[in-house]
Amino acid sequence: MDNKLKPETLCVQAGWNPGKGEPRVLPIYQSTTFKYETSEQMAKLFDLEESGYFYTRLQNPTNDAVAAKIAALEGGVAAMLTSSGQAANFFAFFNICEAGDHIVSATGIYGGTYNLLAVTLKKLGIDCTFVDQDAAEEEIAAAFRPNTKLLFGETISNPGVMVLDIKKFARIAHAQGVPLIVDNTFATPVNCRPFEWGADIVTHSTTKYMDGHATSVGGCIVDSGNFDWNAQAAKYPGLCEPDPSYHGLTYSKAFGKMAFITKATSQLMRDLGSIQSPQNAFLLNLGLETLHLRMPQHCKNALAVAKWLEQNDRVAWVNYPDLEGNKYRDLARKYLPDGSCGVLSFGLKGGRDVAIKFMDNLQLAAIVTHVADARTCVLHPASHTHRQLSDEQLIAAGVAPDLIRLSVGIENAGDIIADIEQALNK
Repeated sequence: MDNKLKPETLCVQAGWNPGKGEPRVLPIYQSTTFKYETSEQMAKLFDLEESGYFYTRLQNPTNDAVAAKIAALEGGVAAMLTSSGQAANFFAFFNICEAGDHIVSATGIYGGTYNLLAVTLKKLGIDCTFVDQDAAEEEIAAAFRPNTKLLFGETISNPGVMVLDIKKFARIAHAQGVPLIVDNTFATPVNCRPFEWGADIVTHSTTKYMDGHATSVGGCIVDSGNFDWNAQAAKYPGLCEPDPSYHGLTYSKAFGKMAFITKATSQLMRDLGSIQSPQNAFLLNLGLETLHLRMPQHCKNALAVAKWLEQNDRVAWVNYPDLEGNKYRDLARKYLPDGSCGVLSFGLKGGRDVAIKFMDNLQLAAIVTHVADARTCVLHPASHTHRQLSDEQLIAAGVAPDLIRLSVGIENAGDIIADIEQALNK
């Protein structure tokens, strides 16, 4: 489908294009395997000489339709669904990194991704240096090494709600001959398309706003097709040198702009198997159909709540990029002119203990691990998602020990504010 169509149309129409007599609504291909007439037909699929389906761990028609929709929304050339956002980030990193390599990442990122980079990948021999995303270009560039393979950041950080200067990060990455990978989960392509600002690869936890209803865990990797792997062939042997597991096929030569996603699918998904189920992909597609309607409501409600909190004398501080005077307001205007997201952070006078008591008194807003769905929910990262970090690490990650993450839903804004007020009164 034409990627020049507006996002609203792509949310509804992209990905699934039925022919005569086929289902109008994307069907669930709930099958592990697919039939062929001859052995030769199957052999060509295994050799990547022809495209098609033979086993759902690698590809499935339902998944591919939804991946194509997300690729169209982001303006990319190809996408792959994964079982979770964590799997999407891991596959995006591991697709171009191996033992002995190095990654540079913004510090202020989701705690699970921080731990993946700081602890788990280190066990695989991949090192990571964390940088302040607001630092000068020269300071960030100084973190690069000859074996650095990528630069990573989040469009809007979770839970610090910091806005990434994508153009700055893209300049730094490209000057070093590496791609910029951006996690665009909180903004979604409705509010920001990082490829238009120089990012090369985008990841998503589709579990969040894309699904929108807290029903399906999933992730997605989208490739812009813009990074020239062959120009940096020595850095990326996995893409630019023959793959012995496919009879010496070279991805960058055989698949051109599709090389990154083809390798991720045919090699990493083959060997590591973090596929999204067709049932979850089907539910994700239903969420995507209303993404363009829900995001403006999330942003409208979040701004109303943020303004109310800002005026309350029991609130110590509020961080929401769309607030006038916010540190990230100028970047938000540049990259997120239609609104940032429904997530904001704030602290209460009295610190961590008061924050926990406040949360326990909420009635409409639920204490859950989740974030970014239709229902208002709340979390204290220092006690929950980021509890593995010390106070020093929390502050370095942009997560104050007293930080409350509020994910504002699409309910009536007045009702959400009333719930916050009664909890504060208690």
